[in-house]
Formats: sequence, structure tokens, C-alpha cells
Amino acid sequence: MSTPETVVDQIAALFAGEGGAEYLGEPVTQAEHMLQAAALAERDGAAPSLVAAALLHDVGHFTGAVHGRDLMAGRDNRHSHQGADWLATWFGPKVTEPVRLHVAAKRYLCAVEPDYFGKLSEASVYTLSVQGGPMSAQEVAAFEADPHAGDAVRLRRWDEAAKEPDAGDPGFEHYRALLAGLVRAGAAAPRD
Repeated sequence: MSTPETVVDQIAALFAGEGGAEYLGEPVTQAEHMLQAAALAERDGAAPSLVAAALLHDVGHFTGAVHGRDLMAGRDNRHSHQGADWLATWFGPKVTEPVRLHVAAKRYLCAVEPDYFGKLSEASVYTLSVQGGPMSAQEVAAFEADPHAGDAVRLRRWDEAAKEPDAGDPGFEHYRALLAGLVRAGAAAPRD
């Protein structure tokens, strides 16, 4: 059994460690990107669970068996699913499901909003092609039926906007209490 503090400590270590690495062709580190997404969610008045989802949405790039570098090499690392599954040890669906759906939300937005594709960075255009491209009409209908689709779309918009060098957003410690408050009672011990 772990405490909320030990869970947050493990997540903080990811931000301080692998999170400091280049963010897959973007002008920010992985940690800066996720911190910017969380700051955007917070500024938009998102619920704490959605701010946490924005903060944690890309942890699957460095918690799964297939790393984010593999995505840039043309192999879909399914980081959205890896991250959501890893986070589900401690957090409920209001945090994990927008994380799980944030790649699908990019594919969805490219299918239903003609101008969304033009908002993607060069790296995001490339990963879209690796991740399946814009959704088909059938995929769009299935995505829209998911109860977490709306939050995933909000998260996706913050995700795409969170790539500004020197944004000056709050650091990880700013979110420590928010994350600790969302850790489920009886959560399992942290994983290595």
C-alpha cells in the first residue's frame, strides 16, 4: 500500500528524470510540455481531475515497454494507453480516460474540424500518420459515444498548444497537492 505522497513522489521523479528529455521534435522538454498543458487546463477552469490528466497525458512515452523515441521512428508506442494503464494504479477514470483518449482526440479533430490539421506542429503531423491518421466516419461515431470524449478533446487542444519555449508556467510542485488529492484510497504500491 502506498500513500498519496509516495505516488506523487514517483511521478515527480519521472518529471525530473526522463521528463527533462527532448519532446519528440518539439522545442520543449517532455516535462515542460506536460506542465504547459496543465497550466492551460487550469487557466481554462478545468476540474482538478482534468488538470491532472493534462499534466500526466504523456507519461506513457516513458512508462511503457515502447518508448516515445519509437514513435518518432515510425512505430506507434500507444503511449496514451500505456500511460492510462500505468496511472490507473492510482487514479480513477476522470484522470485516466482523457489520457487514454488524447491521441484518438487528435485523430477525431482532424476528421471533424477541417482547420484543425493546420494547427498541428510538424512533429504532430508526423505522429498522426503513425497513429492512424484522421478517423473514419465509423471511428468518429464510436469516439463521440465515449463518455470521456469531451474531456479528451479539451485535453487535446491544450496538448497541441503546450509547445512554447520559455512559457514560464508553474513547476511540478504547484500540482503536488492536486495530484495527492486525486489518488484513490487503497491505491497499490508504486511500480518500478
